[in-house]
Amino acid sequence: MKIFLLTHERELSRPSNTGVLAQSIAPEIVERIIWARNTPNPALLSAINNKNTVLLYPTDDTDAEPIESFENIILLDATWQEARKIFNKSPYLKSLPRTHIKPRQISQYQLRRNQPEGGLCTAECVVEILIAKNHLDIAERLDAAFMLFNSKL
Repeated sequence: MKIFLLTHERELSRPSNTGVLAQSIAPEIVERIIWARNTPNPALLSAINNKNTVLLYPTDDTDAEPIESFENIILLDATWQEARKIFNKSPYLKSLPRTHIKPRQISQYQLRRNQPEGGLCTAECVVEILIAKNHLDIAERLDAAFMLFNSKL
């Protein structure tokens, strides 16, 4: 299993970015790819072309694919506004099947403002993905690391 964090370049300088936390806890699963509008990452395109990749992005319940059915998950690592930009300007993402998660709890992230109801930060999304894919030990480690990270914001 691979979780690709398609990361907006602005996230690289944000000390509040939780994608880097997810990658540090699960480097064998979480791979960070910097989004480039005109030059998509070859490894990401290869995963997409293998037809075993799903995009975690809001969709209607009737259109959502079960996350457990896919080996690779793409998660947009950005603010919601930046994530919409990435999605809208990346035709290769629009052709992917989409899924969403049903969070076990509301977001605990301290810096959330003007975010959609039910939205989670990147680390919280990765925890939910890991649980759905039965990687419970890594999910627990990431959740604990996120709670510590979050308490220092």
